[in-house]
Amino acid sequence: MWQAEHVAAALVAANPGVEVELVLLDTEGDRRLDVPIAEVGGKGVFAKEVQQAVLDGRADLAVHSAKDLPAVTVDGLVLAAVPERGDARDALVGSPLADLPEGATVATGSQRRRAQLRALRPDLDFVELRGNMATRLGKVPADGAIVVASVALERLGLGDRISERFGVDVLVPQVGQGALAVECRAADRATVELVVRIEDAASRRRVDAERAFLAELGGDCDLPAGAHATLHGDEVEVDGFLDAGGIRRCSARGRDAEAVGREVARTLADG
Repeated sequence: MWQAEHVAAALVAANPGVEVELVLLDTEGDRRLDVPIAEVGGKGVFAKEVQQAVLDGRADLAVHSAKDLPAVTVDGLVLAAVPERGDARDALVGSPLADLPEGATVATGSQRRRAQLRALRPDLDFVELRGNMATRLGKVPADGAIVVASVALERLGLGDRISERFGVDVLVPQVGQGALAVECRAADRATVELVVRIEDAASRRRVDAERAFLAELGGDCDLPAGAHATLHGDEVEVDGFLDAGGIRRCSARGRDAEAVGREVARTLADG
């Protein structure tokens, strides 16, 4: 809801006179909280039904967390805008990492987070974590912690619950984490023209680089991989992570954002 209302307000501000109506949907990923995301259908489980509503004409645009969007755009849709990106970091709620006792329980549904935290603290016991933020906050283990996206708590006014934010050099974020992605029907040029006015060029360049990284790997959010892009003048630097029987890290830099993302993915995949 926060994301949809944020985009709606931005659209009205950028296009005076335009009226925006929210079309509320829940997805299978929202309904099936009893099983890991990978068993429900991976990252696309949060996007497919929303995308179908746009393709069917029940809505004109879809607002996604960019990290929940499959790396390859669905036929008939276009990623029309990436608004200004928020905090991409992962965060702990509960105890800071250094204060967790040996064998403490850490809850997260992300294989990417587990792999990187396990490398830092092999003694930790990891359990699944699903549900909306209120549900997750109610599942903080005693003397343990849950792992969430920092930006999610900040947007809900719950930033004070964070016990530790990890630098992106410590825990490489999920592709697109902290960013929003707005999709429209590719043929609906009138809507596309309205939506592109809320694009943040710097955020788009970073997200495009990260999505190219994931597309090259052929994976989704269940793959223990992540990438974070930063801008340096007219160049993009991508730092990538992959757990393929052992943690691999590499980075590359260049002017072509998508080419850099793909280069990092190939380097990691080749070992």
